[in-house]
Amino acid sequence: MDIILIPGLWLDASSWSDVSSDLERAGHRVHPLTMPGVGEPAERSSGIGISDWVEAAVAAVDAVVDTAGGPVVVVGHSGGGNVAWGVADARPDAVSRVVFVDTVPPPSGMGISEFDVVDGVIPFPGWSHFPAEDVDDLDEATRARTEPLTASVPARVPTDPIDLPSGGRHRVPVTMLMGGFDQQTLESELAEWGPYADEFRAIDDVEVVRIGSGHWPQFSVPGRLATLIDAAAARR
Repeated sequence: MDIILIPGLWLDASSWSDVSSDLERAGHRVHPLTMPGVGEPAERSSGIGISDWVEAAVAAVDAVVDTAGGPVVVVGHSGGGNVAWGVADARPDAVSRVVFVDTVPPPSGMGISEFDVVDGVIPFPGWSHFPAEDVDDLDEATRARTEPLTASVPARVPTDPIDLPSGGRHRVPVTMLMGGFDQQTLESELAEWGPYADEFRAIDDVEVVRIGSGHWPQFSVPGRLATLIDAAAARR
């Protein structure tokens, strides 16, 4: 199976290295992406928004399908889940499954989040910025190793509303690999999130699997994450 791996904010293709190795050993062809404008100064990235990230990921899917001739699995971590959902909406017949990694499918018109803009870009705010449940499974060695891998993202990307016009995404099967939530807990949380709950309920085929990790399982439990992605890719 061809698997497209979309990183979240501040990360590039290298953030998937450990997961990619395990997936390749399982027999998959893996395509980790670096999104446009990551690490670029404002003068080169100010015009880049979430739609450009979606277009880049759609182009990657198209290239794989043109070469391999079959549908692909699209994986999105954190804010990369918005991109993955945009791909599913644009190419529902080319995507066999979307796998969300500790994030949820966004409704049309919603952004990722807001972060401080510095010199026209959004730098990684540091591990201490995030709540304990997101980072407690990242030990000091892992934090020290991974923080230098982060880079700024274009200022518009986190706040741009995602445009999902087709509705075709709802017929693409979905696996949600959640750090600490099982399906019952997630559905209870989503009940408070208005349009996010409506988006979740609109999906024809969706499963929720608890990872048992913080927000960055590709760093804390890459082997476990790869096993769960492999299992999701095998479902029909």
